[in-house]
Amino acid sequence: MVTMLDYINEEEDTLLKILENHTLREDENLAKIEHLLILATGSSYNACLSAKMFLEKYGDLVVTIEEPYNFNHYGELAPSVDAVVAVSQSGKSASTIDAIAKIKDQNLFHMALTSDLNSPICKVVDQVIDLQMGIEKVGFVTKGFVSTILQMMLLGITIGFNKRKLSEKEIDEVKEQLKQVIQQIPAVIDKSQNFFNNHQPIFRLGQRFIAIGYGPSWGTAKEFETKFTETVRKPSHGFELEAYMHGPYLEADAQHILFFIENESINSKRSEVLRSYMSTYVGDVFTITTKKAEANNTLGLEINCPEWIAPLVLVIPFQIFAFQTALSKGIDLNVRIFDDFDTVLKSKI
Repeated sequence: MVTMLDYINEEEDTLLKILENHTLREDENLAKIEHLLILATGSSYNACLSAKMFLEKYGDLVVTIEEPYNFNHYGELAPSVDAVVAVSQSGKSASTIDAIAKIKDQNLFHMALTSDLNSPICKVVDQVIDLQMGIEKVGFVTKGFVSTILQMMLLGITIGFNKRKLSEKEIDEVKEQLKQVIQQIPAVIDKSQNFFNNHQPIFRLGQRFIAIGYGPSWGTAKEFETKFTETVRKPSHGFELEAYMHGPYLEADAQHILFFIENESINSKRSEVLRSYMSTYVGDVFTITTKKAEANNTLGLEINCPEWIAPLVLVIPFQIFAFQTALSKGIDLNVRIFDDFDTVLKSKI
């Protein structure tokens, strides 16, 4: 039986192959993009949020991410939007397909990012980007999440190349940086597993889980929320650093387990101050950082990379924690629940 852990262990090889297969291509449609609309939901949304800073930096553009159902029924297309990417790993998300159909007659360049090139979403766009990670058969996506981040990053540098903002040499340097970070994934998995083993009783007994991140790590915090909710099935939430400080902190009590996601950034000091303050009000505080660990409650990945690349690896500890915490709580993730949900709610085509 294939598990989340199997796919997590495939992440390095999958990402390296995606990186190796990437080739620069001339595309006049990409050269014209100034405002990109991304339509995505769930883990796809979280992955795009994780890649947004990279995409804007190297693609020299503005990115707006919308939940497709809300956009389809209540949203308005900004006049400045000139291209759209619909992201759906399965290619069967009904809300995403409907949202694309709503704006199909607009003068836009429509793309889809999916792992199934024969899926319904491919029929309603101008160009399809293959996720290149196959079909993930476990419902709690892991490999697909990091593959989506990397593909969005590669789209960013391809757009930058077509706009003559990036030279081939500059792109090679960025791709080498991505490669070096990806090659650290096995070590990240080992460190994450050891960290879980050392703190297993806390994870097993935990009743309320919260992750707090900033910048691109906000996407990591939101994916933590998605994964823990899906697998651990206890109240879990991911907050942007400043947003947590505007109300959500008021519910803190001894049952709360807080995860602070940190990396080299002008915001890291603010996160440290909040972490220190909250430690006296909650049950446990953990730090997941790209830096070296300086305390027992810190998982230090020791990876030297800018914050716009860090989401490729910062999410992996939470994927490990979600899987192992579910097991420690006696949850069999191979047993499907709400088996008729998609049929009744028609969320997938």
